[in-house]
Amino acid sequence: MTNPRKKIILNEILFWKQNKLLPEHYCDFLAALYAEGSDIEELEPVHHKQAILPAEKRRLLLVIASICIAMITLLSIYFTISSLMIILTVVVGIAAVILFLTAFRMARKNDLLAPIFHLLGAILLFSMSIRIYTTYFNGNNIALFCLIAANCGVWLWSGLKMKLLYFTVSGVLGLLALISYYIINLL
Repeated sequence: MTNPRKKIILNEILFWKQNKLLPEHYCDFLAALYAEGSDIEELEPVHHKQAILPAEKRRLLLVIASICIAMITLLSIYFTISSLMIILTVVVGIAAVILFLTAFRMARKNDLLAPIFHLLGAILLFSMSIRIYTTYFNGNNIALFCLIAANCGVWLWSGLKMKLLYFTVSGVLGLLALISYYIINLL
């Protein structure tokens, strides 16, 4: 066991002892066992929240990044300045791609946060598509139809590739809604 891990475990044992989660003699035994004869008194007891593991820090950082990306998306929807709009569109597009790749990697690890990242990435991609339509193709219904169909196709492909039922259903329902809308407007 590496030294940082020992320190985390010893700090946890001291936390248990301070908060009387285990009897004192159990905590002393465990501390002596993990300290392997070194001085236990040199460790300063830390608060429980200071013993966050690197994986938990990464998850927290990804959640904060996702919230920031969602806020940038909302800001990009409400801004109408064209030079700022192009910059925000590019930033949000890159963020959506990064979020999709991160969510794909996290889904392979069966992480509990993966569905949240999937949904945030899908919402960002869809909002980017709508923003591209309103900025460059405003009034062209064929472009809107193609962009929404492309989004539904990406959702369907992602659902089939990653075996995610909510993306598969979303893609199929979206494509069915588009096809039915197209057929109804032809009549």
